[in-house]
Amino acid sequence: MLNSNTKSRIQSFGRFLSNMVMPNIAAFIAWGFITALFIPSGWLPNATLAVMIDPMITYMLPLLIGYTGGKLIAAERGGVVGAVTTMGCIVGSDDPMFLGAMIAGPLAGWVIKTVDSALEGKVKSGFEMLVNNFSAGIVGMLLSLLALVVLGPLADWFAEALAAGVDTLVQHNLLPLTSILVEPAKVLFLNNAINHGIFSPISMQQASEVGQSIFFLIESNPGPGLGVLLAYSLFSHGLSKQTAPGAIIIQFFGGIHEVYFPYVLMNPRLLLAVIAGGATGVATMSMFNAGLVSPASPGSIFAILLMSPKSSMLGVVVSIVSSTLVSFIIASFFVKRAALEAKANEELGAEYTPTANTPIANVHTEAEGSVGSQQVFAPVVPIQPLPEKTFKTIVVACDAGMGSSAMGANLLRKKVVAAALDIDVRNMAIDHLTDDIDIIITHQELTRRAINKAPSAEHLSLSNFTDDVFYDDLISRLKE
Repeated sequence: MLNSNTKSRIQSFGRFLSNMVMPNIAAFIAWGFITALFIPSGWLPNATLAVMIDPMITYMLPLLIGYTGGKLIAAERGGVVGAVTTMGCIVGSDDPMFLGAMIAGPLAGWVIKTVDSALEGKVKSGFEMLVNNFSAGIVGMLLSLLALVVLGPLADWFAEALAAGVDTLVQHNLLPLTSILVEPAKVLFLNNAINHGIFSPISMQQASEVGQSIFFLIESNPGPGLGVLLAYSLFSHGLSKQTAPGAIIIQFFGGIHEVYFPYVLMNPRLLLAVIAGGATGVATMSMFNAGLVSPASPGSIFAILLMSPKSSMLGVVVSIVSSTLVSFIIASFFVKRAALEAKANEELGAEYTPTANTPIANVHTEAEGSVGSQQVFAPVVPIQPLPEKTFKTIVVACDAGMGSSAMGANLLRKKVVAAALDIDVRNMAIDHLTDDIDIIITHQELTRRAINKAPSAEHLSLSNFTDDVFYDDLISRLKE
């Protein structure tokens, strides 16, 4: 396992890359629908409507990414200059400039932010708008020319190098080996960074050339996680057996894969199951020459099927089924073994019980140190005692602020309403947290980041965003 500092740095970099793509997922899906429906091999071939496909992937999508990348650095001004700079990359290349946009956007944001800082306090009163507009315009012009001459060709070279690497893996039948890195990284909450920060640019490039890409389904395949949850549903006992069926619905149909990560983390041997399941899925897709036309986000079976072209539908379905079966078979062995070990421990009176009211500073150390012994019990993270004060806002936060945190916030909000508490419950990305929030709830793997972002808030850790016991205990404390 990675140490906390290394994991935090990787998460931070991957999060920044994925944050350029995730806000624009709806645009990718719109392009994917048009492609899947109206290309010659699509479900409803239509040459008149298909004329939108190339302009959208050539101009719209890279410009959105460039704008978002600049905005992440320097707000709206950074976004505008980022889009202008990205246009230089687009014109300077014959290929869709997704990689170029992910370089040009943040670079433009950093440059305009530096220029604004240098001009701060030096502009005469009444000339602020003039200077602001002209400085952004001049910077955008210069950077777009730089992108045309340098960034575009550089991104082309990098894309060609990636394509060559991918071709090498495909030609030597080594693409399934990517699961050795992808599946462990997913359960360490690097799933968004991998899918949207790394695979999406490669996938879009490939889809623009051949109409589909296998990389859209390497990370988002629900099969490996589904196999693990099925094994828990059938062969575990206690809380993990009770919660696994609900987790299956959320993961497979809702597309929120984070829900199965705790089940793997509490029995790390299950990494073998998800790696084997992922590799099987990739191998199957390669055999059927299958792929998706656009990102399936979230990774729900519905989204995956909607993004599957007619020619790949069989391969995609077989890939998901085969990866599920392989993951289930291997996971079943380890879950059964863990159940036997847990039963023996119970007979010896050694069942794991967490210490009540453990301070938050100790929660993470104890949870990480005891992962290997929590064989079949869903991990429990004690709640830090709350101070005597009035709480008005609770935020459930996750990496992207969408899937798992939205689910957790919805569950908690219903309980808050039922308890007639006057508390606002929202979900949010960790990067958007502020110190004016009263209580922040995060997964135990992400709590350190949340504390660094909003140190004055009350921070609570959980191990599963569907943990009813956690929310019920919190409601009781709030009512007191």
